[in-house]
Amino acid sequence: MPLNTIIVDDERPARDELAFLLRSLPDVALVAQGKNGLEAVVLVKEHAPDLLFLDVQMPGLDGFGVIKKLVERKLRLPQIIFATAYDHYAVHAFEVSAVDYVLKPFDKARIAKAIQRAKKQIEANAPPDERLENLAVQLAGNGGAAPAAKPGATHPVKLLVKSQARLILIDAEDLIFATIDDGAITLTAREVEGSSNYKTIDELAAALDPNTYWRPHRSFLVNINHIQEVVPWFKSSYVLKMNDKRATEVPVSRGQTKRLRELLKL
Repeated sequence: MPLNTIIVDDERPARDELAFLLRSLPDVALVAQGKNGLEAVVLVKEHAPDLLFLDVQMPGLDGFGVIKKLVERKLRLPQIIFATAYDHYAVHAFEVSAVDYVLKPFDKARIAKAIQRAKKQIEANAPPDERLENLAVQLAGNGGAAPAAKPGATHPVKLLVKSQARLILIDAEDLIFATIDDGAITLTAREVEGSSNYKTIDELAAALDPNTYWRPHRSFLVNINHIQEVVPWFKSSYVLKMNDKRATEVPVSRGQTKRLRELLKL
């Protein structure tokens, strides 16, 4: 059976584009569209859809606020796919246990993949109610909005760590270091270690505060606040001992030696 689906987005071109793509997919029956968060709540109550494509940034009630309202009104929650033009919102979408997120401009293959994930959740009888209900409490402190960045910053408050089939959100400041091997990024934090949803070290570094996170080597990104020891090494180079449980040693490339001295006033 096709999934009864609703689109909510405050931009008409985005709604039209997504509707066009969804109508070409056999697993979807598009039943309604809305242009703001308040309409989203009304449409979910009226249609009880299987799937909701929900824009993150909307005036008034944003996407996260919609979830909070649905939970407060004890409405049956559909599977949710966030649609956004802003990649830094993707992590927060996981925080409220969204099925998935898709970035604008939309890609048909990516949309189809997200729908298949939602379908599997529905077939497995895995309603999002309990997960969203628990996490909506976390959003209550800021009215359902995405977490605020530090003043003057645009860096994410949270990072997603995939560990043993779990999706764990950590504070960015708890990240000790990240490393890449065979194209996969591993994040090591105070209490957890696992893979990242970022694809490259460059992409991860761009999302973090450059005054705190530094690349001493092409395969590593470190939080300078978690450097435990700087060890002089061969030919005026250095090795960093991090304060993780294994006291991991991170090499400093020759090209970054000067930067190390600047950062740590060596």
